[in-house]
Amino acid sequence: MFKNILLPVDGSERALKAVEVGIALAAKLEAKVFAVHVMPPLSTVSFMSELLQHSACHSEVAKATAQAYLDEVVKRANAVNVPCETEYVFDLRPYAAIVGASAKHHCDLIVMRARGSEGLERVLLGSVPHKVMGCCNTPVLICN
Repeated sequence: MFKNILLPVDGSERALKAVEVGIALAAKLEAKVFAVHVMPPLSTVSFMSELLQHSACHSEVAKATAQAYLDEVVKRANAVNVPCETEYVFDLRPYAAIVGASAKHHCDLIVMRARGSEGLERVLLGSVPHKVMGCCNTPVLICN
């Protein structure tokens, strides 16, 4: 049935609960998982500042944090012998990056947390899971 499951992660407890569901499902189906973390790209001013100072403070910290989130998914997948690959991507639209990762890795299921935006942003722009469901043909399993 499902052979490639995408697990978007943002480091939150809710996202990790969805990761657990996705990994458990993958273990039962003998599937593999792909974890993705989406980060906003640096603004031009921040990028130029880092470039001129010959430092990569913000971008390196962001990448290290992303890798830590992804390493946690790998650890959980390895604990139950589920193959896992990871990547982090830069995009201002997390839903678009998630849909793109799903296509790139030929995923046939996306397992994600119930909310991806909070407060006024959610009211005005909609939630990330809602946008993912509206933008792709891949089934999406939403976990609370």
